Amino acid sequence: MLPRLSLVLGGAASGKSAFAEALVMRTARPRHYIATAQAFDDEMRAKIAAHLVQRGDGWRTHEAPLDLAPALSAAAPGDVVLLDCATLWLSNHILAEHDLAQAEGALMAALGACAAPVVVVSNEVGLSVVPDNKLARRFQNAQGALNQRLAAEAALVVQVIAGLPQVLKGTLP
Repeated sequence: MLPRLSLVLGGAASGKSAFAEALVMRTARPRHYIATAQAFDDEMRAKIAAHLVQRGDGWRTHEAPLDLAPALSAAAPGDVVLLDCATLWLSNHILAEHDLAQAEGALMAALGACAAPVVVVSNEVGLSVVPDNKLARRFQNAQGALNQRLAAEAALVVQVIAGLPQVLKGTLP
């Protein structure tokens, strides 16, 4: 049984989304997929299409690049939610020049109010070098802070490295 909030971290192409999807699918509950990606170019369109094929059928998909509360509130107590991913959600807010503290507060409130267990996928950016430009440094700092806040609230935190899950907090169901 999944806890109320789980966090799956990993680097780019680490297997974190596939692991999170498998975790959610093992519950045999009705599944919601909250997609935060926006397809601004062909490469991203292809990546989104590949994720759709990888997931397969049986998901109720919510496109929510910015406002996650409506999608999170759509889940019933017997459902399960996969939010993929917090990194793109944060990037969307940074690029739109939104107030990050306000957006993060709204996210945490919506996660707390969600009736179903939620698995959040997020990129771990703390293992990379300090970026050479202001925007990238702002993103790295904001992503690190968001991951720390999510991890503090989550009962299960898993880091995926080369497709291998490493439990950082809690116990895998």
